[in-house]
Amino acid sequence: MWGRDLRWWLKGPKNLTWQKQCNDHYCDHLDLGINLTPESPESSYTAKVTAINSLGSASSFPSSFTLLDIVRPLPPWDIRIKFVNASVSRCTLQWRDEGLVLLNRLRYRPINSRSWNMVNATNAKGRHDLLDLKPFTEYEFQISSKLHLYKGSWSDWSESLRTQTPEEEPTGTLDVWYMRQHIDYNRQQISLFWKNLSLSEAKGKILHYQVTLQEVAGGKATLQNITERTSWTWVIPRTGNWAVSVSAANSKGSSLPTHINITDLCGAGLLAPQQVSANSEGMDNLMVTWTPPGKAATAVQEYVVEWRELHPGASTQPPLGWLWSPPYNLSALISENIKPYICYEIRVHALSGDQGGCNSIRGNSKHKAPLSGPHINAISEEKGSILISWNEIPAREQMGCILHYRIYWKEQDSNSQPQLCEIPYRVSPNSHPIDSLRSRVTYILWMTALTAAGESPQGNEREFCLQGKANWSTFVAPSICLGVIMVGVLSVRCFRQKVFVLLLALRPQWCSKEIPDPANSTWAKNFVEEKTQLALERLLTDCPTPEEPETLVINKVLHQVTPAFRRSHHPNWPEKGQGVQGHYTSEEDTGYSASSPPPPRALTAETGQGVDLYKVLGSKGPDSTPGNPASPSTVLPVDYLPAHEGYLPSNIDYLPSHEPPITDPQEELPRHISLSIFPSSSLHPLTFSCGEKLTLDQLKMRCGSLML
Repeated sequence: MWGRDLRWWLKGPKNLTWQKQCNDHYCDHLDLGINLTPESPESSYTAKVTAINSLGSASSFPSSFTLLDIVRPLPPWDIRIKFVNASVSRCTLQWRDEGLVLLNRLRYRPINSRSWNMVNATNAKGRHDLLDLKPFTEYEFQISSKLHLYKGSWSDWSESLRTQTPEEEPTGTLDVWYMRQHIDYNRQQISLFWKNLSLSEAKGKILHYQVTLQEVAGGKATLQNITERTSWTWVIPRTGNWAVSVSAANSKGSSLPTHINITDLCGAGLLAPQQVSANSEGMDNLMVTWTPPGKAATAVQEYVVEWRELHPGASTQPPLGWLWSPPYNLSALISENIKPYICYEIRVHALSGDQGGCNSIRGNSKHKAPLSGPHINAISEEKGSILISWNEIPAREQMGCILHYRIYWKEQDSNSQPQLCEIPYRVSPNSHPIDSLRSRVTYILWMTALTAAGESPQGNEREFCLQGKANWSTFVAPSICLGVIMVGVLSVRCFRQKVFVLLLALRPQWCSKEIPDPANSTWAKNFVEEKTQLALERLLTDCPTPEEPETLVINKVLHQVTPAFRRSHHPNWPEKGQGVQGHYTSEEDTGYSASSPPPPRALTAETGQGVDLYKVLGSKGPDSTPGNPASPSTVLPVDYLPAHEGYLPSNIDYLPSHEPPITDPQEELPRHISLSIFPSSSLHPLTFSCGEKLTLDQLKMRCGSLML
């Protein structure tokens, strides 16, 4: 309304009237500049506003009120709290406010709470007792005042007072769990874990925990320890039954101890839960389910589900979480310390008295392919195969539970597809052998890891060449064949002799000391030459000649020849009136026909037959006469060999102890003579009969052969 004027009009008790005009076009309030006295708080007042302009005026409806309706007291001040005997059970809140205040209201709450507790106090006179405060809790307090119980307005809230209530003795018991690990045959490690008491149970700051370990049978405390941590580890003997008690203490006292018996949590296989599984229930939750342990289901008193981050090879173990479940409940939702992309090892225990069975599984709330592959740190060769060792992928890069590892390999500078070997994670955590590589070939090897979401990038590459030992089967067959060939070759005498000669030539010098052989002495050589000459003369003169034979001149051209006579077990020479029918030659004596020209070679003694000279040497004994020369088959007695030369026989076993002399001159003819003074082909059986005697006209001799 343009061009208006506002006039305020107030009428009070005793017809008191106050007026005031406002010329401001935007005037919405007006200070009358008067003070109302509280002498009559129930006095009634009436107010009215009139607006006037050039066209006229308009007034509001009259408004009636009392002093109590419009007066607001000041907020209380100087607020404080007092705990009688330092006990939260007797707490007094004090403050100051105006004297006309008849009603106060108090509100308080723990600092970490959003809701207030409200209390009204009538005629409190600046004091009120609070009985429901919690110990060792920080509270916030505020107070407001009002002049009348039903009329009037509340003052503003006072400034906040924050204070912490005193401690009290802890209540409740600790939630304790443990792990048992064998160290050796005599010792075991016990690891105890417990959860912090809630604020309502702790009732103060827990200063320490008291752990008592004792043997059940003796009942005597073995060890007491005080620690500020929520875990404790100790090594105890494996013998005996042990029990543990743990309690918490603050400045006011200690809680009731928690007792637990140390048993083998996984010792009873019949109590092991079946079909344990872990499924994701959002980003921060895992649902673990299982089935009862078969026939022992009724014996189960309670289940315990424990979980821990899987950090293989970590120097410090991550915290352990667990929760208890009644025997009728076969599932548990775990959310404490569960993070996405982290693999957890989950174990479910079924407890029955002092026995327990367990089963485990790995799980994660969320997963994806690992960010990196395993790092191969060593490749070693073992018995024709290789052993690959690698470092685990860092836990933050695994991105869930690893299900398998893959080892790839291919030949260096090869374009073929690599071969691979897939290894389940639980079978081989950090090493695996491979036996399909070839020796003397350089390979390139690398590894990857797989989760349920996919395969990681490949890790580092390593080169390796398997030196290896050749397969034993590759030597067996050639060795057998070579052995058979050698046996066959050495079964032939000539080859055996050549091998023997070769071995003798290769024999060390210190093994080559020879023992003098009497058969090879100068005396023996001369004696054999003499006997040979006499035998030939007798052979040529025994056969009669019809006419005078031509003079045969034989020049002796033998030089250092050592003949060797062999005793033959073949048919005798022909008797009287019979010709020579044949001559048998053994393997040692190769025969040629009489007409065949012998090979032009020097006369040599047959090697290796020196020991037979003892059998063919003529006798120089008393029975030897000029007319009865010793036959080639006659052997010298052992005692006749000349001893003054200092010779020792080389093979005394071949010498007969005694051989009777031959008295028949006709029987003295040799049955078979092998003369080394001629080539082996120069003397052959005669193919004609000359009667009782062989004359020189029937015999033609050359230096190379004997012909008839």
